[in-house]
Amino acid sequence: MTITAAQVKELREKTGAGMLDAKNALVESGGDMEKAMELLRQKGLATAEKKSGRVAADGLVSALIASDGKSGVLCEINCETDFVARGEDFQALAQTLTTHILEQAPSDLPALLNQPAAAGGTMESYIAEQIGHLKENITVRRFVRYALQGAGRIHSYIHTGGKIGVLVEAQVNNAATADKPEFQQLLKDVAMQIASAAPEFVSRQGIPQEAIDAETRVELGKEDLANKPEEIRQKIVAGRVDKLMAQRVLLEQPFVKDPSQTVAALIQDLSSQLGDTISLTRFTRFVLGEGIEKKESNFAEEVMAQLK
Repeated sequence: MTITAAQVKELREKTGAGMLDAKNALVESGGDMEKAMELLRQKGLATAEKKSGRVAADGLVSALIASDGKSGVLCEINCETDFVARGEDFQALAQTLTTHILEQAPSDLPALLNQPAAAGGTMESYIAEQIGHLKENITVRRFVRYALQGAGRIHSYIHTGGKIGVLVEAQVNNAATADKPEFQQLLKDVAMQIASAAPEFVSRQGIPQEAIDAETRVELGKEDLANKPEEIRQKIVAGRVDKLMAQRVLLEQPFVKDPSQTVAALIQDLSSQLGDTISLTRFTRFVLGEGIEKKESNFAEEVMAQLK
């Protein structure tokens, strides 16, 4: 028999199941809507819509680097409670998703959700199954995948059990440099620097002009400069903005393990030591739940939520 798009749409609206799951359930039930709904409930696929409205601000940041160091992924996967986030099932889900992104290289979140899952169906339906199993809303909030062009290496760092994650890429001229312990230690140190000092840009060249303009407007409007001559005001503001920008640039930050030198000086010293040119090309820093408003709850409430 033929299953129409209208039938699939109706079943999805009633159950919150993925499109492919809804179609398969209708085929299996011979087009009977009630039986299809029952099938989806039996498979745990009819709970996603109900849970999708709940805030998913917990979870973890996961990372994975290819064995050759030439590609890597940083991904934030959210659930509702720390109780679930620390569980083996959620940890396995995060590993599966991160591995899939590394191997299949989706261009964005919609592309990821539409890709085939290893167990059948789409990644969207796979996540919906996990929602039914774990009884919490689960979302892949964001991810970034690096693929290195040329010689160098990609490194990741996960802090405090997945609360902060960093992905950093460095290029070199000589491919042999990437295998040297000193170079790999540098990447570890830089990744930890990014995690702790939270830079926003690699260098000054990466700062958008609008960011500089915004800081300039803020400084110009401060009361302590109101009575200064315009020329003096401009000089003071320029100095303040320059200092603020330096704090946001990775290469200009004091190195956390030795504040007497900057990150740029650290890289230059190693470049001279190894006889090569080391360039930090990009980095990404994810903080778990950043920007998501989370309802406060205590541990007892989280446990009760799991029992319901």
